[in-house]
Amino acid sequence: MTSPHRDPHDPAGPDPDPAPAPSAEATDGLEPALAELAAAHGVATGYLDARETPVAVPAVAVRRVLELLGVDPADPAAALAAAQDAPWRRLAPPSVVVRASAPRPVVLRLPARLVEREPGAVVDCLLEPAGGGTPVPVELGPAGERHVLDGERLVAVPALLPAGLGLGDHVLRVRAGGREATTQVVAVPDRVPGSAQGRMWGWMVQLYALRSAGSWGIGDFADLATLSAWSGSAAGGHADVLLVNPLHAAAPTLPVQPSPYYPTSRRFLSPLYLRPEHTPEYAAADAATRAAVDGHAAAARKARPGDDGARPPRSQRARGTTASVASVARAPSSADGEFGPLIDRDAVWEAKQAALELLFAVSAGGRADGEPSAESVAAADDELTEFATWCALAERHGPDWRAWPAPLRDRDPAALAAARAELAGRVAFHRWLQERAEAQVGAAQDAARAAGMRVGVVHDLAVGVDPGGADTWAGRDAYTTGASIGAPPDTFNQQGQDWGLPPWRPDRLAETGYAPLRQMVAAVLARGGGLRVDHILGLFRLWYIPAGAGAANGTYVRYDAEAMLGVIALEAARAGAVIVGEDLGTVEPTVATTLTDVGVLGSSVLWFENDADGAPLPPDAWRARTMASVTTHDLPTAAGFLLGEHVRARAERGLLTRPVADEAAEWRAARGRLLTHLRAHGLLAEPAGPAAEAGPVGEAGEDLDPALVRAAALGMHRLLVATPARIVLAAPGDAVGDRHQPNLPGTVDSYPNWRLPVRDEQGVPVTVEDLMTDERVARLVEVLGQVRAHPDDAAPRT
Repeated sequence: MTSPHRDPHDPAGPDPDPAPAPSAEATDGLEPALAELAAAHGVATGYLDARETPVAVPAVAVRRVLELLGVDPADPAAALAAAQDAPWRRLAPPSVVVRASAPRPVVLRLPARLVEREPGAVVDCLLEPAGGGTPVPVELGPAGERHVLDGERLVAVPALLPAGLGLGDHVLRVRAGGREATTQVVAVPDRVPGSAQGRMWGWMVQLYALRSAGSWGIGDFADLATLSAWSGSAAGGHADVLLVNPLHAAAPTLPVQPSPYYPTSRRFLSPLYLRPEHTPEYAAADAATRAAVDGHAAAARKARPGDDGARPPRSQRARGTTASVASVARAPSSADGEFGPLIDRDAVWEAKQAALELLFAVSAGGRADGEPSAESVAAADDELTEFATWCALAERHGPDWRAWPAPLRDRDPAALAAARAELAGRVAFHRWLQERAEAQVGAAQDAARAAGMRVGVVHDLAVGVDPGGADTWAGRDAYTTGASIGAPPDTFNQQGQDWGLPPWRPDRLAETGYAPLRQMVAAVLARGGGLRVDHILGLFRLWYIPAGAGAANGTYVRYDAEAMLGVIALEAARAGAVIVGEDLGTVEPTVATTLTDVGVLGSSVLWFENDADGAPLPPDAWRARTMASVTTHDLPTAAGFLLGEHVRARAERGLLTRPVADEAAEWRAARGRLLTHLRAHGLLAEPAGPAAEAGPVGEAGEDLDPALVRAAALGMHRLLVATPARIVLAAPGDAVGDRHQPNLPGTVDSYPNWRLPVRDEQGVPVTVEDLMTDERVARLVEVLGQVRAHPDDAAPRT
């Protein structure tokens, strides 16, 4: 099954652009009071679609989304008046996010009599610095806007925060006329400090897809450490970055969710990636326990992809063949047909869970009989114990808390305490799993830095979480109940897209100082040197879909991007990390400008770097402050694009909205333009022998010669090196001729999303050991290593 997460990367379906201010035409038929009410809550009444055509949002969709945000639209005028009165009912806002260097004032709403200095009137305003220290008096500025609320005259007065605040959380305390209020002042840096480290290159890996001889049928944390150490070494070309798919936690139940982008929690890790033999408990276990663990490992390895006894020597596979790659791909590599053996997460988790339970029994935290103290577990009150409790309850009642018994679903304190006591052993087990996972993923980053990598592991952050998962159970007040996010209709997805992920409520995030976002980002950054924020456009606005309405019947809701980017920059400053935003698709010009201003790198993908006529951009026309790659997990691989695999795969699954001949013709034209572009810039080293470029998609023997496919893939990466992009990334599959992309958006069961191992051009799985010794990989490393020879934004020109 594929992740419900969307595909803003799709070349045929760019992310539509919301109109900043709907035109009269866009809001035609919408009563003015409702339009004003929607604007007050950041709800769009119109937007621009992928063709920049104004689209009016139906009134019913606007009303339903307002209801989801806690607004009653039955009487728009009354609701608007209530919204306008709301800030005046507070002496001070609960939280503000400001730039530490030059913080904007905090607006207080004071009784007019105090501002007019009636006898005995006193207004005290003190700022308590982050981390403690002597409170600082805060001066008040001149009175501004006036308002009458419930018969009382009020006036807005700015509290003038001092410049040069320390980073972090300050507290503004206000006393006025017998009333008191506190405001959390989150002081953030102007920019992400880690964004100016010169040019770098690295790998982007789907960790589950790249196993080793020691892993249990799926890539794991130990493999990540091995890749880190090799990548940063001289043999690995001194790479500086290793981007990895989201390692977020999935529910500890069967079947295991295959998509890394549909986690139960973004705060915690997936124990599926643990290497049991690398735990201290394995080292301390007796011979019988270790033998039992080894037995589980052997069972898991038997089912891993490629272990079918037909694996040819690497020396033979590395040379390739003179037959067409298309014909090779269509020759079944196993009984599984086109794709060969797939990754079996269920089998891996069953084996690992059994082994880990044996090891937990000898952990220092357990009793002599292997059971932890129920009292110590029940007494713990932290986020980790809360997550472990959810895991234990999921094992008992299923992975969707919305179907649990009401007391547990609603987090009744007495019911939770009783459950923790009853399930103390399982709660302790899941705590232990997280502790071991943190240690192993930390070891991977340590290996990267020890090898000399400037950044090391960059973690991908999924755009959302499972609505029935651990994060929504623990922090449901921060989420919009009854809604999911997605995308409106476009030329590729004419019914729109529903990703099945619940959105955060913008008002509740703001009231908490964006605490849920900060906690999540801090947790992920603690494990590496950087963060890639998937669909960073979601910090600006999200497409809300009311439950049951259908993806087309929603609208956009705005977020405070400046504040959200600010707190991400704060956590990045504390961690010394790099931040990258996936900003692909058609976006407002202000988005790119905002990301640049705050020091967040954008994303550039070769398939999209074209001019208005579809011609590839010259290298020096690419953006500099980006992380550049040929492809992403949702897009064709280098070989897949050159051979039309993305056309064939979508055509066979009924995903095309026009005749396959038209789609194929457009693809062939695009391929021809790309090859011409590579030749014109001296980036394509022509292979010896014929290289046919004609023939319809799918006709064996009439696609590109394999030698030209390999040469063109290298040429694409030479193009990336020739751009000024700050970071250049390559996928292991593109080094060895893998045709199949990890995920095919728009499919559920017809494509093995997130279950494909990395394979070479002959369809044979590639291991970590293969990657480190393959001549094709070495040639690509040599190309990418040229980035280090040109460390500034002025990349080599051709």
